[in-house]
Amino acid sequence: MANDARITALAIDTSGPVAGCALLTDGKIAHLTVMNHGLTHSETIMPAVDAALSAAGLRCEDVDVFAAVAGPGSFTGVRIGVCAAKGLAHAVGRPCAAVHALEALAMNFYGFDGLCCPILDARRGQVYCAAFDMVGGMPERALEDAAQPLEEFLARLPEGRRLAFVGDGVKVHAGAVRRALGGRALIAPENLRDLRPDAACLLAAARPETWVPAQQLRPIYLRAPQAVRERERKLNR
Repeated sequence: MANDARITALAIDTSGPVAGCALLTDGKIAHLTVMNHGLTHSETIMPAVDAALSAAGLRCEDVDVFAAVAGPGSFTGVRIGVCAAKGLAHAVGRPCAAVHALEALAMNFYGFDGLCCPILDARRGQVYCAAFDMVGGMPERALEDAAQPLEEFLARLPEGRRLAFVGDGVKVHAGAVRRALGGRALIAPENLRDLRPDAACLLAAARPETWVPAQQLRPIYLRAPQAVRERERKLNR
């Protein structure tokens, strides 16, 4: 993976049930925090960021890019992470990077010779999903993003390739995946199932052409937030 060892990147992820942050500096992951203890992301993420910078002996001014896992995921969680990254970056005049949650999840199967298929529980009977070829290391899209029923996603997957499933949707849908795909499906174990914020650091640092001014950082939504959908439903009655 291409990576400038001079880049210092701080990544924040509050897009799903597991929150975390990571710090990349001098070409290495200097700090990684993952939190899955049930406390709200809004109360845990900034102390985690402070701890990461303090442990590495750095200040916000030393960070070259602030990355946020910008979605898809929990609408509230995504907004927390995006706002935190924007605030930190704006305060010190640094750019931001929007990291795609499904791409970051695919990094859990770096070098896998099949397709990595992240699935996130989108509720309402749907998953956020995509497929990536990971043979070269960096995620290469094999299927575009969608928010759709699991059965429709599985029907879109190509025949004849091994398929690795990651993400919080695995807990809900592992049985259905195995029944539909049999031995072709590799279900990620617990330690490889969740998004890793250090992967978000690496993706952000490897793609400086995607960096934007802090005010331009936006969430990645695959469908409208529930409040918007409810308002539209009422207007269409």
